[in-house]
Order: sequence, then C-alpha cells, then structure tokens
Amino acid sequence: MSLYSGYIRQPHYYETDQMAIIHHANYIRWFEEARVDMLAFLQLPYHKIEEAGLIVPVLEVNAQYKEMIRYEDQVRIDVLVDHYTGTRLDFRYEIYRTDNNQLVTTGASKHCFLSKETYRLVHLKRSFPEIHQVFSDYATLSAASKN
Repeated sequence: MSLYSGYIRQPHYYETDQMAIIHHANYIRWFEEARVDMLAFLQLPYHKIEEAGLIVPVLEVNAQYKEMIRYEDQVRIDVLVDHYTGTRLDFRYEIYRTDNNQLVTTGASKHCFLSKETYRLVHLKRSFPEIHQVFSDYATLSAASKN
C-alpha cells in the first residue's frame, strides 16, 4: 500500500467571491471530493462501502485558511488518516498550490461507521474485517508520513 498522491483541483470561476478569491464554503466540498477520490484509490469507493451496508456520516469538519486561493491557482489536496479506532475515522487535509508547493489550507473531518439499516455504530474489526484492515493499514502509513 502506498500513500495517496493527492487530488488535483482547478478552481472554477463560480467558486470565487466578490474579492476574486475562492469562497470559504467551497473548501468543505473540496475536502469531500478529495476524500471520495482517496477512498477510490484505496479500492473502497463509497458505493462499495454503502453496498456493504455501511454509511459514514460526517460528525465534524473544520478548515484553517493560511493563504488565499484564487481562480487561476491549481491545487493539490492531500488526504491522510489522522486517527482510526475501528468505529471512528478522522481525516486530515492539506491543500497546496501546485506551482510552488505552498501550503495554503489545512482541515479535518471526523466520521463514524453506522449500519445503513439500523443507524447503529458498527465496529469494523468485528463486522467488516477487510474494510477495517484497509483503514488500519492506511492510518499506520499516514502516521509514518508525519515523521
């Protein structure tokens, strides 16, 4: 298994605000786009997770804006697993300009695993060991990349 190389995003003009920078609300969408792409990279696209009978709701999301992103800026969104317990999964996002590799935004989202039928918390290690292993391995790889 290797680290996800990042999601490349070219901002759309409609995502800008009156100051000609990317409106702050769009970053949350970008995090989701990158997360969905990263899950596909891990061979766990959302449709496969949902077909298994799981849903993965967002419990919390945040963003820290370090520099403005403008319409012309192409960015790369790196997605790492910050914390994984078997029932909870926390992602960390880092957005870089591709032309100079400058870190412009960081963020995080917290999720849990619920049964699609009962909306009860699911322990992946017990109920979905293959899915658990993928997230466990990627969390270990993500932690190693911090060092």
